[in-house]
Amino acid sequence: MINTSLSAANAYNLAQKLTNQTLSDQSLQKAADAKPDFGAMVKDGVQGVLDKGDVAEKSATSMINGKADVVDVVTAVAETEVALETMVSIRDRVISSYESIMQMPI
Repeated sequence: MINTSLSAANAYNLAQKLTNQTLSDQSLQKAADAKPDFGAMVKDGVQGVLDKGDVAEKSATSMINGKADVVDVVTAVAETEVALETMVSIRDRVISSYESIMQMPI
């Protein structure tokens, strides 16, 4: 019984190492193939905020129709507010960085 348990544990560890190695090889390849695209990153961020806004709006509509709980609506609105504040903060930082770059001597 102990020998079988030890063999099973060793097999599990070997399988986990192989899986981790395969996953890390795949992620390295994806990272090498992927090129950073600032425009796509901004687009994804804005789309995420819009999606959260849509969820909050649907939750509010469902609550008005009596199909949703107040807690769900408040949670959705709070998540949307946090996402929007984060986006505005990032925008302010980008503008500040741009202004600093523009003030640098050439």
